[in-house]
Amino acid sequence: MGKTLVIDIGGTHVKLKLQDQEEIKKLGSGPDLTPLSMLEGISEILKEWKPARVTMGYPGPVVKGKIHLEPANLGRGWVGFDFEEAFQLPLKIINDAAMQAMGSYQGGRMLFLGLGTGLGTTFIINNLVAPLELGHLPYRKKMSFEQWVGAAGLDRLGKARWQKSVHDVVNRLRDAFIADYVVLGGGNSKKLDDLPPGCRMGDNKNAFLGGERVWGGEFTF
Repeated sequence: MGKTLVIDIGGTHVKLKLQDQEEIKKLGSGPDLTPLSMLEGISEILKEWKPARVTMGYPGPVVKGKIHLEPANLGRGWVGFDFEEAFQLPLKIINDAAMQAMGSYQGGRMLFLGLGTGLGTTFIINNLVAPLELGHLPYRKKMSFEQWVGAAGLDRLGKARWQKSVHDVVNRLRDAFIADYVVLGGGNSKKLDDLPPGCRMGDNKNAFLGGERVWGGEFTF
């Protein structure tokens, strides 16, 4: 059957992992990263690993398997790019928060919140995956949820007030979705001194498990 290559595209690094291997390889990311420069950067890894299929976690909205908007923190040219043609392999693209959420899921009604540059959000109910864009909704003082709990909010508020905001936002969203549990992912989740009620800490490595699960048929979108 062959192995799945999972590519997790972030604002700082592009991380790659081949199914059943422990090694994670990284490529520098940032505002100059385009699809072509990413493909050039990972071409040797593709030759070495020889995957059978690819899952790509993209930091932005993905609609019906297609990139819907250009990324906020990368270069241009992602919308409309033919990745399947470029890889010459079966390929699935999903939102990066949805990919990590799928790797974190343990049944029931789960809300995933990724505390990173912005606020990644996904809801999974009985294996039905619903990627969301809750971070852009208005929250307080004419600013959005992600302007309070994302990286900009941490910089503006300082750690103590930011943590208070995180607890408030998590409580509001957990109650709104009647979630059985909330998983907190993203790099900034590790900066919390304590977790809000009904939460557990995620792990960025769950993104790779989620990327593998995409092909298993256990989830619907």
